[in-house]
Amino acid sequence: MNIRIAAVSDDGTTISQHFGRAQKYIILTIENGRITNREQRQKLGHSHFAGEHHEHAEPHNHGFSPAEQDRHSRMLESILDCQILLARGMGSGAYYSIQQAGITPIITTIANIDEAALEAAKGTLDDHTEKLH
Repeated sequence: MNIRIAAVSDDGTTISQHFGRAQKYIILTIENGRITNREQRQKLGHSHFAGEHHEHAEPHNHGFSPAEQDRHSRMLESILDCQILLARGMGSGAYYSIQQAGITPIITTIANIDEAALEAAKGTLDDHTEKLH
């Protein structure tokens, strides 16, 4: 069985601290517990939407307004073939949007992409939802 896992990154080896600000996706294909393919894909981030002005939801609902959900959907377009998305932090609205796209988001404390992806593929990576903001 193979699985495709995306990780948000700025440097290609470390999982970014924040989903929205990360510059790219690193996509790993894992087959039989081994990484068999690695690729980099463009990721839209907050800076790509700087010129757009939208109403924001109430602070306690940050990330859930229709405009914010649309931005999250556009950020995910290039990884819709992935089953899991790894980040070290994100907002609750982004987490929800990722789930709605059919991708399992995992907030990890492991910084190394390869290490975290191999654990995720085994189903042993903890999801630290307490880090959602």
